[in-house]
Amino acid sequence: MSDAHRDSDAWTVVDEGWGREAVDFSTLSEPSNCREYVALHHFLEVDAGDRLLDVACGSGLAIELARLRGALCAGIDASTRLVAVARFRSPESDIRVGDMHELPWGEGAFDVVTSFRGIWGTTPDAVVEIGRVLRPGGRVGLTVWGHLKVSPGAWALAPFRLATQEKVDNQATMVSLGRPGAGESLLEQCGFVDIRRVEVPFAWEFSDPELYARALASSGPAYEAIQNVGQDAFHEAAVNQAQEHVLKGLPLRAEINVVGYLARKPEEDIDR
Repeated sequence: MSDAHRDSDAWTVVDEGWGREAVDFSTLSEPSNCREYVALHHFLEVDAGDRLLDVACGSGLAIELARLRGALCAGIDASTRLVAVARFRSPESDIRVGDMHELPWGEGAFDVVTSFRGIWGTTPDAVVEIGRVLRPGGRVGLTVWGHLKVSPGAWALAPFRLATQEKVDNQATMVSLGRPGAGESLLEQCGFVDIRRVEVPFAWEFSDPELYARALASSGPAYEAIQNVGQDAFHEAAVNQAQEHVLKGLPLRAEINVVGYLARKPEEDIDR
């Protein structure tokens, strides 16, 4: 693979969408990701002493959870403001602002690399970099959105479609790694072995439609929609969407299909 056609500065604009409401994202949205984080760490058998890198680490909750398993953690994200939260949560970890296509660590620096819905169909070359920084025999675990249309909580993503058609089409390309065979093919092309696909539990939970709308608005895809229709229109659409799914006395819950890919770097390097 080649990144010759990739805009080398494109990663620097991520903070505009993902960082503008970093506190809301880290406290209202990210906690619902715990099931996903814990499950992947379990699949990878993250343990004491593992040198672990989380790529597109966001506000660093996955790093915190890996630390609780005894891992020595590092992380990288394109959002300066999300990294500030991650560093606040885990000041002893090596968390940096940067480009996942040019990881600022040496070859074989890590035993485990994770990325939670941070690598997309539009950023496949990041997987090459993951292979570079993994030691021979090291493990990688990636999660991606799965079959969204059949997910019982697909309604929770509907407000993202308020973005321009060009942006909506790009979102579809981004989540393409969840298609059967797509992630496996990419990992194989990048030289990984023992590749398997697993189902990963994921559910957003909120107390009410207003909180759901506020949490959703803190995400990058929401920013694209807000740019198109405005903050107030996005908020109103999200609240209206959620009100249809309120059950008295229960949390507002949206279960969404997430897929995990597990693989290993060969013990001996091979030509890719």
